[in-house]
Amino acid sequence: MDGLNTAYLLLGGNLGDVKETFIKAIEGIDEFAEIKEKSGIYRSEPWGFESEHDFLNQVLLVRTGLSPKDFLRSLLEVEQQLGRETKRHSQTGSYQSRLIDIDLLFYEDYEVSGKDLTVPHPKLHERRFTLLPLAQIAPDFIHPSKNKTISQLLLECDDNAEVKEI
Repeated sequence: MDGLNTAYLLLGGNLGDVKETFIKAIEGIDEFAEIKEKSGIYRSEPWGFESEHDFLNQVLLVRTGLSPKDFLRSLLEVEQQLGRETKRHSQTGSYQSRLIDIDLLFYEDYEVSGKDLTVPHPKLHERRFTLLPLAQIAPDFIHPSKNKTISQLLLECDDNAEVKEI
């Protein structure tokens, strides 16, 4: 064992030069985690709110020696360095246009639900824009609380939003 833990991340954004922001986010994450694999970049309509800008999303497979909380804290620092605003929109809640969003989808088979950290991500199985890029690099990964592979979750997903690799 190398003492490193496997985690899956979802990068998302729909403001500014999103591809360039993803490059910078990956560089920032590389400071505290080893990037093992990247999905393609996918375009989708906003989920949960209206916006004139489509979202781009990409999934990363990383290895880190940080604890889940320290890892999340480091991800939040990368978001802030790249200009992420943390205020909530008054009508759409946390669903809003943004420069960058980094979601921790999985951390090993760790399961926790708390104020600051919830893993696995509670809505990933409902979101085609998360499942498609995740299935590209981890189709056989088993969701620890759903006990289904990512491929199975994608087949069962009711979200019929258009999501395309670019």
